[in-house]
Amino acid sequence: MSELIALNGRHYRKPAGPTVVICLDGCDPAYIRRGIPDGVFPVIGSFRRDGYFVTADAAMPTFTNPNNVSIVTGAPPAIHGIAGNYYLDRDTGREVMITDASLLRSETILALMSRAGVKTAAITAKDKLRKILGQHLDGICFSSEHADQCTEAENGITEVEALVGWAKPDMYSADLSLFVLDAGIRLLERGAAELLYLSLSDYVQHKYAPGEAGADEFHRAVDDRVGRLLALGAVVGLVADHGMNDKALPNGAPHVVFLEDELNGRFGAGVVRVICPITDPFVRHHGALGSFVRVYLRGEVALARLMDASAALQGVAEVVDGPTVAQRFELPLDREGDFVVLGDANTVVGSTRAAHDLSGLAGHRLRSHGGLAEQPVPFMLSRKLTPEYRRIAESRRLRNFDIFEFALNGTVHRA
Repeated sequence: MSELIALNGRHYRKPAGPTVVICLDGCDPAYIRRGIPDGVFPVIGSFRRDGYFVTADAAMPTFTNPNNVSIVTGAPPAIHGIAGNYYLDRDTGREVMITDASLLRSETILALMSRAGVKTAAITAKDKLRKILGQHLDGICFSSEHADQCTEAENGITEVEALVGWAKPDMYSADLSLFVLDAGIRLLERGAAELLYLSLSDYVQHKYAPGEAGADEFHRAVDDRVGRLLALGAVVGLVADHGMNDKALPNGAPHVVFLEDELNGRFGAGVVRVICPITDPFVRHHGALGSFVRVYLRGEVALARLMDASAALQGVAEVVDGPTVAQRFELPLDREGDFVVLGDANTVVGSTRAAHDLSGLAGHRLRSHGGLAEQPVPFMLSRKLTPEYRRIAESRRLRNFDIFEFALNGTVHRA
């Protein structure tokens, strides 16, 4: 059987030893830059000396679904088809939350590796993502969210809580992510997996800025677990699906452009419909507000007038028509809006004031993502690159979805 699998124009070697790719959901490079000198990341900080340590660009929009799927397919959304967490079905006019793999247009590295005889596991914080990443995966695939419901038929494993040693955590907690990491460690200890993808939650990063106690406590716990993975002999790749920025005014109030209210108020009720692709089942920490929205025309007002009016709003960074945004950001054109509005680093864009509940912030400043300001993400490997991959890294734009190729093909093996 071949030692290589091919997917979306790339070839991936089967792992020569335990290989773990971790998606540190929402881990803006600022957490790493601040955390290393503060002593938060003694293990991950050592990657600067012993491995590979740079910044890469995430896929756009900088949301969970598009980027996790890009990471496991090694391709942008134009190839795999997942362009958000939430979308408008033009044929039916219904707004649809993406909670399974029905829109996925690509196989995954994980599925192909599992079918090539590699013991493969994918563990996620949220089950909606597990259902996408587990498509055709002949191995272990489960979420922290439903760790108490795992079956052999659905997840390839049972009694996960007993395996990890603690009960499934609350959805709005740092433990949701730490459970994922602990589960991965247990699978490696038991020899139950040799290729693992561990995808965390960004609950902490939405709540705490770099240097705040809650962020430091969580990241110290993550760093400790990375050390345990290294002690088990694993090659560890660390990447993020998106960064995270403060989206509040100096007085602490969220800095929001309610775009549907603005445009319908100016041009007439029902002129546009605004879709927020950040929306997922767990919006308490961000109120379904991010820095990228899709706008759909519903009236007779010219596209150019609506785009110009959107661009004039304070906090709007860019306004781009559908075909251009699909080409520029490598997105599927048939799932694009008539135009897209991006907020700047300090601004989120919503639909209507009534559609967004921000009570869950509970006094915290709004922190969110989705725009270009959240595109830079950490890209780190526990081992040095081969000369070939050092040349590759220097010759092209590095993307977060290069991580599996670099971890499997490009790291120096130890004797």
